Amino acid sequence: MVDVLGVAVVGFGWMGRVHAQAYARVLHHFPQLAVRPRLVAVADEVPGRAEEAAGRYGFDSATRDWREIAADPRVQAVSITAPNFLHREIGLAMAGAGKHIWIEKPVGLTAGDARAVADAAAKAGVRGTVGFNYRNAPAVAAAREMIAAGEIGRVTHVRIRLFSDYAAHPEGALTWRYERERGGSGVLGDLASHGVDLARHLLGEIDSLAADTAVFVPERARPFGATAGHTRAAGGALGPVENDDYVNCLLRFASGARGVLEACRVSVGEQNNYGFEIHGTEGALFWDFRRMGELGVSRGTAYQDQPVSTVYVGPGHGVYEAFQPGSANAMGYDDLKVVEAHHFLRSITEGRPYGATLDDAVAAAAALDAMARSAEQRAWVSLV
Repeated sequence: MVDVLGVAVVGFGWMGRVHAQAYARVLHHFPQLAVRPRLVAVADEVPGRAEEAAGRYGFDSATRDWREIAADPRVQAVSITAPNFLHREIGLAMAGAGKHIWIEKPVGLTAGDARAVADAAAKAGVRGTVGFNYRNAPAVAAAREMIAAGEIGRVTHVRIRLFSDYAAHPEGALTWRYERERGGSGVLGDLASHGVDLARHLLGEIDSLAADTAVFVPERARPFGATAGHTRAAGGALGPVENDDYVNCLLRFASGARGVLEACRVSVGEQNNYGFEIHGTEGALFWDFRRMGELGVSRGTAYQDQPVSTVYVGPGHGVYEAFQPGSANAMGYDDLKVVEAHHFLRSITEGRPYGATLDDAVAAAAALDAMARSAEQRAWVSLV
């Protein structure tokens, strides 16, 4: 018989909904799991939002105070999908209460925050999974296997991009995302954190880096009330944007490979343009999140004028077969979070890590802190 695991979600904006839906779907795709998640409780400070979530998704109870969830004996595992500035406080409380945590990146505002949560989880003996979902794409899994097998030779250089327009509109509200105290490093934590995780997942540890950052929309209007997502606020009093819209970073890997990581949240004309180009001595790999099921592959011994083929991922690539029966059937963003839920629940039942862990969050946060120092000092910064 499958055991029941009481789960809760703290913070019920868009990402909270994604987590709830992932819990509801995970056994459909991974019926071999030894545990069945039960939606026990949901918390959100916005009046009415938690109650609405409970009615829509079937949580047993709703509250505006996440501390009630920390004290709730029915809850054994918690999704932390609240804003970044709450990650550390909630993560420490949930780990301290003996609850496993599935927490969204960047796990706080600094490497110190991420490390504190990781240490608390380790001390309490609970599992921690982190929302670096792009590594879960089957095409990314295929690329990682090909790199490890030497199918493109020795990797020489990589370019990773994360371009979005979610903050491009000048009437975008001055929410917590744009404040240093609550939003941290801005685009570094929002987007570049994913880029660092992809870089480490595919190519190994980063030795050193040099970064440049910029704010391209320096003022925004303060919102008139509670916000969700990327709200407009035309006519509100203007306030300063305190963190970065853009980062460009040179990377040196322990392997000797070189890299460029570029991220921007105000890229007009770009909607979720995330991907990578990885070059080796005998070939190359190309991936675009917007064509998630395709991997561009060049390999062989021609070197010059060597063609690039499109591989449509299918069964045998990552966990693709848990979602689709044959190659080229599309998967979507929410599917990647179902994979993440599977990793989280499997790590709990088997007592070993699967997928992105709190240690990965610490490593990514250390790289983000180094980027901020590098941009300020206009110098290379070592991570070792």
